[in-house]
Amino acid sequence: MSSSLKLYNTLHRKEEVFRPIEDNKVRMYCCGPTVYDFAHIGNLRTYVFEDVLKRVLLFNKFEVLHVMNLTDVGHLVSDAEEGEDKLVKAIKREGLPLTKESMLKIAGKYTKAFKEDIKRLNIIEPDIWCKATEHIPEMIELIKRIEKNNYTYKTSVGLMFDTSKFKYYAELGRLKLEQLRPGKKTLSDPERRNPSDFALWITNQPKHVMLWDSPWGRGFPGWHIECSAMAIKYLGEQFDIHCGGVDHINVHHTNEIAQAEAATGKHPWVRFWLHGEFLTINKEKMAKSKGAFFILQDLVDKGFDPLVFRYFCFSAHYRSHLNFDFEALTAAKNAFEHLKDRVLDFKENQSSNPTANSYSEDFLNAVNDDLDMPKALSVLWAVVKDSGLGNKEKYDLILEFDKVFGLGLDKLEREKLSPELMELIKERERARKEKDWKKADELRDELKKKGIIVEDSPDGTKWKKVF
Repeated sequence: MSSSLKLYNTLHRKEEVFRPIEDNKVRMYCCGPTVYDFAHIGNLRTYVFEDVLKRVLLFNKFEVLHVMNLTDVGHLVSDAEEGEDKLVKAIKREGLPLTKESMLKIAGKYTKAFKEDIKRLNIIEPDIWCKATEHIPEMIELIKRIEKNNYTYKTSVGLMFDTSKFKYYAELGRLKLEQLRPGKKTLSDPERRNPSDFALWITNQPKHVMLWDSPWGRGFPGWHIECSAMAIKYLGEQFDIHCGGVDHINVHHTNEIAQAEAATGKHPWVRFWLHGEFLTINKEKMAKSKGAFFILQDLVDKGFDPLVFRYFCFSAHYRSHLNFDFEALTAAKNAFEHLKDRVLDFKENQSSNPTANSYSEDFLNAVNDDLDMPKALSVLWAVVKDSGLGNKEKYDLILEFDKVFGLGLDKLEREKLSPELMELIKERERARKEKDWKKADELRDELKKKGIIVEDSPDGTKWKKVF
């Protein structure tokens, strides 16, 4: 590929040419869900962006090893160790007994739901799924290394990370540590030495549903340690790309870096950090805590194909806010339906007219410019509308582009109608040939009542099922 892939690196606050540590092989970690509830569509926007990144890497002929975690313990209501475990909260919400079995049941239920959602969105699954509860030994070993390197101290809460000892702590989030002030009481107050210090291992909750023995006492891991430990296990002590939402920059990802680099002594732990912006509703972040959110099934129940939401995500750059409302989603639905109709036309009428064009180059330049999907979408529509290009050439280009879009355009098939409805369409075509316009109009109206819209074109009569 002639066009160099450029990605915006949060670590340096600028676009940089992407080059992996190992030639042609990319190691990538993405923060997965805390499986205590259904993912809302704001969460899913982030996973669509990460899927586009993976597809663009593959489009550029890189090999990709993609790892994603599933948090099934340790994620408290606040990212900064406040409140109860989110899985415990879910157990109470669903009226289950506070047992390990209930926690595993909740985690299993919502893990399955999450995987179904990403399948419906045509998101390529990671090569490795890793559950927090299956990696407790790795977390304990990493914490031991951090402790050995003198980055920890003990409190009545458990084992804390002393951020004042880690010189790169403010780097990712551009934090001004001297301006940080303790907020409301957290698990580590009043013994916390610095406002930014965080728990590696929590021991002061003996009634927590899931507890493990450790050198620091019986307890459970802080949320942040799981990602550092699992990423190192599967991707090594330094790797290429780490992704997530912008809300993870200042706390979760900052703490991941501190843990990993304190343990290994290697800087930078990750070469490229990429973050997706919020999906907003009424110009505010979509969040369960505010009660203003939709899950994917809500859209399906309102008649929207999940891939319409995927198409909708391409209307804004991943680093820009995208405001969600059903008017905008309906516009995306109409555009996507029109696109599918045209692709089927090109597939079924493969006239060839190869002409010189720059569409492949334009598309590559768009996706390689920090995943500029709105620009890539404009290239796609330029192909669709180009009257000088043959249908075969259009179809081939569109399928090539869909390796990045992931809209399933290569799997499109015309819906099949009953023999009775097909006979009505043929009867109408005969009436048109005989210039019996009255009968043709009557048959068109009859078909419409049966949920079939017919359209006449130079290539013949086309039909579309609307219900």
